[in-house]
Amino acid sequence: MKKSLVAYFSASGVTANVARELAQAAGADLYEIKPAVPYTRADLNWMDKKSRSTIEMQDKSSRPALADKNADIASYDVIFLGFPIWWYVAPTIVNTFLEAYDFSGKTIVLFATSGGSRFGNTAKELQGSCPGAKLLEGKVLNGRQSVEGLKAWVESLPV
Repeated sequence: MKKSLVAYFSASGVTANVARELAQAAGADLYEIKPAVPYTRADLNWMDKKSRSTIEMQDKSSRPALADKNADIASYDVIFLGFPIWWYVAPTIVNTFLEAYDFSGKTIVLFATSGGSRFGNTAKELQGSCPGAKLLEGKVLNGRQSVEGLKAWVESLPV
């Protein structure tokens, strides 16, 4: 069996809850992607053109610093990578995470939470940050997920 990791970024706790459920369903280890400077409520106000998240998302080259680079990516075959959808794509800190490690030969399965968006161009925009990896657009997992439903999804993946 392939060894799996659920790595996730969660600004408000929603994605963290889904990541824990997915890790349980997949029998995977869990790793939280943390920013060096945590996001505040004001930072996440997408209606404020001067909020941190808005500024970062308007600059495709933005790479918010990570609190640590301690994920043992080399030990895993499959990485489930979760995040909230911001402006129809992954937050730029997800690019920071992908660029901090060597994912060559790994399978990365994306999952996200969203208030209404789908993946949009997320997979396409992340591919350049993880050369040599097989990147799969997974699912938007909103709300409480059943362990059985998540297990069925994981088992259906071509990994």
